[in-house]
Amino acid sequence: MRRYGLIALVALLLVTAAGRDQFDRWVARTALPPLVAETSIEVLDRHGKLLRAYTVADGRWRLNVGLDGVDPAYLDMLIAYEDKRFYSHAGVDPRAVARAVWQALRHGRVVSGGSTLTMQVARLLEDGPTGQWRGKVRQLRVAFALEQRLSKAQILTLYLNRAPFGGNIEGVRAASYAWLGKPPKRLTSAQAALLVALPQSPERRRPDRHPQAANTARDRVLKRLAKSGVLETDLARLEPVTPIRRAFPSDAPHLADRAVLQAPLTDVHHLTLDADLQRALQRVAAQAVQDHDHLSAAIIVADHRSGEVLASVGSAGFSDASRLGFVDMTTALRSPGSTLKPLVYGLAFDDGLAHPETILSDRPSTFGTYTPSNFDGQYRGDITAQRALQLSLNIPVVALTQELGPARLISHMRRAGIEPQLPGDAPAGLAISLGGLGVTLEGLTRLYAAIGNGGRSVPLHWRMGQVPAPLGAPVMGPVAAWYLADILNDTPTPESVQGGRVAFKTGTSYGHRDAWAVGFDGAHVVAVWMGRADGTPVPGAFGGDLAAPVMFQAFAMLEPASLPNPPKNALTVTHAQLPQPLKRFVPREALFAAPSGPKLAFPPDGAALERSDFGVLLKLREGQPPFTVLANGAPILTGLREHHTILPLTMPGFVNLSVIDAQGRAAKAAIELR
Repeated sequence: MRRYGLIALVALLLVTAAGRDQFDRWVARTALPPLVAETSIEVLDRHGKLLRAYTVADGRWRLNVGLDGVDPAYLDMLIAYEDKRFYSHAGVDPRAVARAVWQALRHGRVVSGGSTLTMQVARLLEDGPTGQWRGKVRQLRVAFALEQRLSKAQILTLYLNRAPFGGNIEGVRAASYAWLGKPPKRLTSAQAALLVALPQSPERRRPDRHPQAANTARDRVLKRLAKSGVLETDLARLEPVTPIRRAFPSDAPHLADRAVLQAPLTDVHHLTLDADLQRALQRVAAQAVQDHDHLSAAIIVADHRSGEVLASVGSAGFSDASRLGFVDMTTALRSPGSTLKPLVYGLAFDDGLAHPETILSDRPSTFGTYTPSNFDGQYRGDITAQRALQLSLNIPVVALTQELGPARLISHMRRAGIEPQLPGDAPAGLAISLGGLGVTLEGLTRLYAAIGNGGRSVPLHWRMGQVPAPLGAPVMGPVAAWYLADILNDTPTPESVQGGRVAFKTGTSYGHRDAWAVGFDGAHVVAVWMGRADGTPVPGAFGGDLAAPVMFQAFAMLEPASLPNPPKNALTVTHAQLPQPLKRFVPREALFAAPSGPKLAFPPDGAALERSDFGVLLKLREGQPPFTVLANGAPILTGLREHHTILPLTMPGFVNLSVIDAQGRAAKAAIELR
């Protein structure tokens, strides 16, 4: 008998082994459904914070996440509640199945399920019915196959990315943003319990539609975990469930769209932006236009040392149709107003045409057929270059532009990274220095970044990991750049501005269509545009009033950085100490032209004037003082050094006037005093 028993035992083992081998081969032949599902394209900031996400093709939110992206306490609670022997079973937990069957027989209904997390993953992957016995068998087979081919960490990761959480929300990361307004990296016990409870019945427990059901399910999780010792207490149930669905982050939407369009096959885009700064400036832009219908705003903040863009606000509200908020005004071509004037002065400093203390002329002037005037219609006469730039006068900068040549100005704009657009096919004229061309806010940011960076162009970039290009060609020399920084740093700030001093320039385009403010300190450059996206004029809009306060608000959010000290070869002297050629700007054409004799501007030849007890007004043009004035051949005035005076002629009659300059050249006029 003992022999037959041994034979029976051996036979049983052989049959069992053969059955196990057959089972293993059956599982091994399992055709698994696709394990990889499309996930939402994400745009992240420099610290990995979510700026913007996009739904997948079927309209679902499914944000990819790994185990390291989820709070460990949530994982512990999930396994303790759903599948406490997850790490020891082979896909099916016999003890859990036996318990479920026993409870069903005892109570006459299903009390608890026996599905493991692996079985739930199998059901999610199959995405088909499992109520029929064939579906159940298929689910079990897939579960065993998953355990055979994947690690526990991989199976758990599949659950975290595929579990349903109500509506079009799939995966714990998308659920955490939608129901909690935060990533799942750090969760309270109550928040973690809610995320454990929702996938069991996602539609019936949606917090936005069934908050009480969601609250009850969460409390059940907390109570059981507290009873089993996973939690110290279930007092977390006192934390309320918020009955709303939160919007997914949609920060820097214009730049995010550009990033995705530029690299459509990339799943995760890492940008150089700082999410906190970006969100703060979006609020600033929205507040700045709230009292102005149809007005929009755009802001760029960059580090001019590294070229990294830290914030890019394309409009005052991406979804605000009344402001055409979908238009990215950081890349729109607009007239820059006076914001190009520093480039003109910088090139003039570089060429030795002027120094900040050089005297320029601000008088009514004609340049060929072009007759510019100052914005306020007033003229200051002789004025230093420094003061002329701070007051943004037009006549001096046009005179310097004529000397430099408009083509040279265009060339250096391109060196800085600006792509200027001229109207029609017309060649560049003198009006470009006053805003007579199109540039973008990004282009102006590059120009002022170059000035702040010692005169060398800075290749701005906004994608992390992008190898920054080396510093570009010099836009101007370091001394000229420092002169500009020193001048613009002393520009009086508008009365409405609160904040520290920075080097800045404002601008207003023709017709008040664009208001600008661009500034820099020792590390950052901030550029602001305000106006209407459709180009409609905004009466009363000035860069100093509209854009400058926004620019200073942006600087207040940054770590202050002092401007550099002057270079060794900077000429920091007063006007009196300047070398003679730098004391007054004289155009080369005037310098080398043959001097002309005096001309009588008044009185003109043949004039009949009413006699006056004060005498006769004399106005001269050109000629070299001192002047001698004769009446009917007799000298009546000698040593005159001004080009205007009152002649002592009070008696009626005919007078032949003659004016002789220091070179002996004369001008004559015959007049009658009545």
